[in-house]
Amino acid sequence: MNAAPTPQVFTIPPHRGFADALAAGLIARHGGDPLGLARGIVLLPNNRAVRGVTDAFVRRAAGGLLLPRLIAIGDPELGEKLGGLLDPADGDPVPPAIEPMARLMILARLVSEARVAAGNPAPTAEAVRLAAELARTLDQLLVEEIEPARLARLIDPAVEPNLAAHWQTSLATFELVLSRWPEELARRNRLDAADRRNRLLDRAARRWVEAPPQASFVVAAGITTSAPAVARLLRTIAMLPDGMVVFPGLDLAMAQPAWDALGPHDADPETGRRRRAIESHPQFHLKLLLDRMHVGRGEVRLWRRGGGHDAPAARTRAISHAMMPAEFTAEWVALRPADRRLTGVRAIELDGPAEEAQAIAIALRQAIEEEGRTAALVTPDRALARRVSAHLRRWGIEADDSAGRPLTATPAGGLLLALAEAAAEHFAPVPLLALLKHPLVQAGDKRLDWLDGARRLDRALRGPRPAAGLAGITRHLAEGDPRERRVRAPAMAWWQTVAALLAPLEAAFAGGSTPAALIAAIRDAAGVLADDAAWSGADGRAAADLVAALEEAMADGPASAGADDILRILRQLTDEQAVRPPQGGHPRIFIWGVLEARLQQADLVILGGLNEGTWPAAPSPDPWLAPAARAALGLPGLERRIGLAAHDFAQGLGARQVIVTRARRDARAPAIASRLWLRLEAMTGGITRAPRLKGWARALDRPAGPSMPADRPAPCPPVADRPRRIAVTRLDRLKADPYAFYADAMLGLARLDAVDADPGPAWRGSAVHRIFDAWLKEDGCDPATLVPRARAMLDETAAHPVLRALWTPRLMEAVEWVGNMVAANRAEGREPVAAEIFGEAEVAGVTLYGTADRIDRLGDGGLAIVDYKTGQPPNNAQVSAGFAMQLGLLGLLAEKGGFKDVDGVPSAFEYWSLAAKAGELGHVASPTKGRTATIATEDFTAAAASVFEDAATRWLTGNEAFTAKLHPEYSPYADYDQLMRLDEWLGRDAGGEGEG
Repeated sequence: MNAAPTPQVFTIPPHRGFADALAAGLIARHGGDPLGLARGIVLLPNNRAVRGVTDAFVRRAAGGLLLPRLIAIGDPELGEKLGGLLDPADGDPVPPAIEPMARLMILARLVSEARVAAGNPAPTAEAVRLAAELARTLDQLLVEEIEPARLARLIDPAVEPNLAAHWQTSLATFELVLSRWPEELARRNRLDAADRRNRLLDRAARRWVEAPPQASFVVAAGITTSAPAVARLLRTIAMLPDGMVVFPGLDLAMAQPAWDALGPHDADPETGRRRRAIESHPQFHLKLLLDRMHVGRGEVRLWRRGGGHDAPAARTRAISHAMMPAEFTAEWVALRPADRRLTGVRAIELDGPAEEAQAIAIALRQAIEEEGRTAALVTPDRALARRVSAHLRRWGIEADDSAGRPLTATPAGGLLLALAEAAAEHFAPVPLLALLKHPLVQAGDKRLDWLDGARRLDRALRGPRPAAGLAGITRHLAEGDPRERRVRAPAMAWWQTVAALLAPLEAAFAGGSTPAALIAAIRDAAGVLADDAAWSGADGRAAADLVAALEEAMADGPASAGADDILRILRQLTDEQAVRPPQGGHPRIFIWGVLEARLQQADLVILGGLNEGTWPAAPSPDPWLAPAARAALGLPGLERRIGLAAHDFAQGLGARQVIVTRARRDARAPAIASRLWLRLEAMTGGITRAPRLKGWARALDRPAGPSMPADRPAPCPPVADRPRRIAVTRLDRLKADPYAFYADAMLGLARLDAVDADPGPAWRGSAVHRIFDAWLKEDGCDPATLVPRARAMLDETAAHPVLRALWTPRLMEAVEWVGNMVAANRAEGREPVAAEIFGEAEVAGVTLYGTADRIDRLGDGGLAIVDYKTGQPPNNAQVSAGFAMQLGLLGLLAEKGGFKDVDGVPSAFEYWSLAAKAGELGHVASPTKGRTATIATEDFTAAAASVFEDAATRWLTGNEAFTAKLHPEYSPYADYDQLMRLDEWLGRDAGGEGEG
């Protein structure tokens, strides 16, 4: 009587490189026949594993080798890859899988309609986001072969009475969408990709039971997915005469009680309750797969071949102990030191992510000093991977992140988002300039001319936002006061050309276009602005495929989508699509994500980013199914992903030399060490550190010598080069901070306003001055016209609605106060005669000039000099110290006849402040009146002249140095603090006059 066949199941322990050990074993078994390997079949989990195993065979092919047929069971084209392995006569052909983008858009439409039917409509972009989450949950149902009809039972409170109301609502919507989904698939004769894969795998399993494949061997290697269909196929392969299943890192040494504790557990016969499985353990998914294959752990044998660069076997024992279930970790104290020692594993704990990346780059660079040695960084932290790649470039080492970058972070993806954002924001200055300066726009010979025009437009758009749309920018460039027009006019000709290019995009987003038409408009605009550069390279091809798929699928999606929806949808899709670099980086340095690192190994492996929330990542919540509902359906718990991440970590620990790294803080706050890091620390009593790498990382960018802080600047240009013109408003700057005056007047360095700036105090002051200027010149200071004019000005301002709502009531009350004051003054014989009037005169050998906000003729014939203030006016203490002399200097110009058509002697100096005083908005203040005034009105112009003459004699016609911050208390503006390197000398330099 023949014994029952034994399943051929093996495991390659972590201390052996999986791909190399697999290749070595298969060559030893079948390499004697030149065609022995070529007639074999190796099933692998994904295309990345196919590449890794191919490379492993190549490394061992000394004299050439015919490779076996390598098939990825996770490949979307699985049916074509299996090809003749499936019997063509075996029933009807399996229908094709539905396109992923079409599936997403159809589900989004169903979600949107279901939400509307439930009285809880969602924006189109939100429906797409929910549809993506729904698709992931649906795939889990299909992979686990759970009938969606079981959802209906969970909605019944009698079945699941503990579900909260919002979970019941989500579940009902989910069930409603899934009830309609089969009809959508049947109408198109399509299947879900997961369902199609299940069918193909089951068909292959049935076919191979009936007629084993005509191959010298069939091996399933590195497959850890515990899906029932995969388990059935692996069981079939394991029972074939020449079949084998090879697992990565199945723990054969774990004590049986600990292995049994992992679960899944049967329900208690008395209580009916099921003990919770330890899904976060790195061996749980392998145990579940063995259970579904009906294979006991005792039937699994150790793969005897090594990869040639293996770590000691003691490493696998230590990894097994370190990953022991929590309830068994008390056994650590009884372990022999040799069983918990991680020889060859070192740790580095850095202060921050920048220092961590620096240390990793140095370790990788050091590793390849030894000929033939390989080194790899494995991390799920893509930001850390990019930092390390950038650091390696300083040594001319190209080590691209094989996990790729999201399309969002590539030039082509950024261009699509820039177009969508500019259209959605109605071509507001910030997104518009970001679009026009994008590196792909007008790339090539025209780039420099294009950037010149973009910079002119950037300069013209500084300050508060213009009106919306392309026409609003055109009008903004044509308007403004003389100073503003001098800045805006040079951008007009170039802008008109650009506006013509963007006009079709604006027209499409103006309203009435279908979602597909909006995508087409973005596609066309990308072609117009960037030509072929928009679609070239790996990222360009990915962007082109995304746009084409989205444009086609939009017809099946939600019926309407606005500009904001299109932007959010594009951002979501580009974030989720990875663009992987082409091969061609350094041959011995690799940067892998955890998926890319599976089944691969290097001589030195650096496991980076070991902070909680990064490795393992925090499980993403399922917005459709509550944890209790997932458990009732038999779906994997959210902690299953932690177990998979832990298994990847355990496999990475098996390299010959390992460095684990973490940063004590991330970019925002202190970080918590990963539970995996803490396990290693607890079991070993402290991982061996690598202090030299930490020291090198800190020393690499440390200055060679002592720092030499800057001295207090005090430039002293020749007297002949000093300015001979000065505005009355610049005297305070000259006296309080001569260096700032020098930088402004002599170096010509003026502070630029921010693009799309909120209207600040300076802008509000200018706007108020324009109102009062036009009120006098056009309305003759008629109080009835002042408030309507101010409201019209606010309506033309594209300020943020909240800012406008806060400022409008205050401004209206203060403006009304000005109108009432002018009317009251007129009743007393005081009449405004000039507004925003320019004057100049020579004083102390220097031309003094300025603009008076308003000049009134008093009843006695004298003049009143009025200055408007949106904030509080200067106090008398400033005047006593020789500052805030603007009104006195304007009076001096009037005395010297500097104002055309206005003659007379000033006898009143007033600040008309719109700020609050005594609970009311608006008041008049004078530097020559009040209890604290120290200068009489009749002496004010003479005092101002004396102050001016002293300053002019020292700095303009004299040779005194322009020392920085002579009087910091009177120089509150920080426009030139960085230029003067203030923080390097303030408080250290004891020299200077009047320092505070």
